[in-house]
Amino acid sequence: MSSCKRDYLDIVPDNVATIENAFANRNEAQKYLATLYSKLPQESYIYENPGLLAGDEFWTYWPITSLSRLPSTPQNIARGNQGVNDPLLSYWSGTQNGKPTFIGIRDCNIFLENVSNSDKISDLTADMRQRWIGEAQFLKAYYHFYLLRMYGPIPIIDKNLPIDATTEEVRVERQPIDEVVNYIVKLLDTAASNLPVVIQNRTTELGRITKLIALSTKARVLTTAASPLFNGNTDYRSFTTEDGTSYFSQTMDISKWERAARACKEAIEACEAAGLKLYYFNDPLVNVSSRVRKEMDIRNAIGEKWNQELIWGFTNGTGSSIQEQCMPRLDPNRLSNESNFGQLAPSFKMAELFYTKNGVPINEDKTWDFGNRLELKTAAPADSHYIQDGYVTAGLNFEREPRFYANMAFDGSLWYMQNGTFKVQAKAGQLQSRKAAFGYSITGYFTKKLVSWKYVIQDGQAHSTEQYPWPVIRLADLYLMYAECLNEWQGPGAADILLYLDRVRLRAGLPGVIESWTNFSTDPAKYLNKQGLRSIIHQETLIEFAFEGHRFWDLRRWKEAATVLNTPQYGWDIEQSDAASYYRKKLLFQQKFQAPRDYFWPLRQYDLIVNPNLIQNPGW
Repeated sequence: MSSCKRDYLDIVPDNVATIENAFANRNEAQKYLATLYSKLPQESYIYENPGLLAGDEFWTYWPITSLSRLPSTPQNIARGNQGVNDPLLSYWSGTQNGKPTFIGIRDCNIFLENVSNSDKISDLTADMRQRWIGEAQFLKAYYHFYLLRMYGPIPIIDKNLPIDATTEEVRVERQPIDEVVNYIVKLLDTAASNLPVVIQNRTTELGRITKLIALSTKARVLTTAASPLFNGNTDYRSFTTEDGTSYFSQTMDISKWERAARACKEAIEACEAAGLKLYYFNDPLVNVSSRVRKEMDIRNAIGEKWNQELIWGFTNGTGSSIQEQCMPRLDPNRLSNESNFGQLAPSFKMAELFYTKNGVPINEDKTWDFGNRLELKTAAPADSHYIQDGYVTAGLNFEREPRFYANMAFDGSLWYMQNGTFKVQAKAGQLQSRKAAFGYSITGYFTKKLVSWKYVIQDGQAHSTEQYPWPVIRLADLYLMYAECLNEWQGPGAADILLYLDRVRLRAGLPGVIESWTNFSTDPAKYLNKQGLRSIIHQETLIEFAFEGHRFWDLRRWKEAATVLNTPQYGWDIEQSDAASYYRKKLLFQQKFQAPRDYFWPLRQYDLIVNPNLIQNPGW
């Protein structure tokens, strides 16, 4: 012992990681950077993303069995079974399929502390160092934003506490919404200045954060902060800090909409300057009808990987497994193939959400028979582009907009794929009907939008599909957010509102707002006042981003969830074999949403005991 060097205790055993090792060189630091991305919620994973199964746009059978490959956790939220002892899908404490997001923030801080030190990682170039710093800053901001949407006021974790921090220092406090938003936006601005505009090395780096992602996320953050849930929400007037400061601003501030509008316009201009544009299907090798081509415009804006509309494509988990959950057994020559389920079923609400072929809501179109939408109709040859010729189905499925048929399939519909067009027939005993205790649509509708047109069913259990990055943000997001912000800030007189609304509608195969409402709506002047145009923008947003996980958050930020989520879930009577019996509207579940409690997640009771400085969200 006496002959050994004094630093013998500093020897690091093999395979034992330390912070020093993590930043010893560029390769090790890059591994640590990858861990920052790994903490992101998997947006396409129905077990983790509350936007998919914790709301009302999808519905599934109940109870969930071990064979169904469906998660019960988010559906328990949709069914009103959230609680404080072990919160479901908690991203604060990481319980019940959630992720401990504060750990992600801590890792970002560790990374920034070390990479920002120019004396470390000697083989890292200055440009690469700045880019990595920008990525970490963005992820740190995004983690704060994700928590903000779920919990409202949160602690800002700008720096990690030292290991010798006192008990009181560890007991952090929640901070007012406006402070958290300003902190997130400042981080995003700084990140944007350090990031590349687009990915140059598309072979290995697609999915990493760019300046366009940072600017677009900033637009989303500010649009969320300007919305009624966070801007002048008097429902939380008694929700205050210990010194009486309101967590939520109590007076609606119109300047927040202006700030959000300017952020949206900045992001739009940057994206368009970089060559981004709304997706249109242009495969020269595919000879299809104009009707199918329009469907491909809509479906492939999601399913074609790295297309020209995509701003942020999420690669931490791909769209492949969700495709299986959406797609029924289509091929009559592959009846033994059990790899497809089609059990992620669009709700009846969603079937009624889409416009008529004239581009207005079904209860507004003076040429569409809303009162008899549940009655049976027989498809004529003129309907054969969307419905099987001579097939009997509900009036609800006739003369709807192209997005209805591109997003959803139903009994009597057609499903175009690269290897053929398939018929969907879902009444009892037919190919897409319920065959067992799992693997079927409880509503009678199927989610066509999320399935790649290159999905091919093969013999046995095998299948082949093109995986696509999940579209967290696409250009249409910015267009509709910008239209929304302008209407709230300047009113319907702002010229850009209809310009950007109509761009999205044109890609969807619809006339512009003025033409549709003037010629077909029972309320032709609706778009001329702020409230009416707000309703149009909201419905356009819910339709365009149906089944992408947006609706869950949009209904909350608009404070519309208390109305929309307090209505029943219906489906067709799928156990019936004849049309008259099948097309009966069947009650599946009576959803309940308790406001203001259910707008935000509860904090775990244990966390409140450990940290008495935290205050529970109202109602929990």
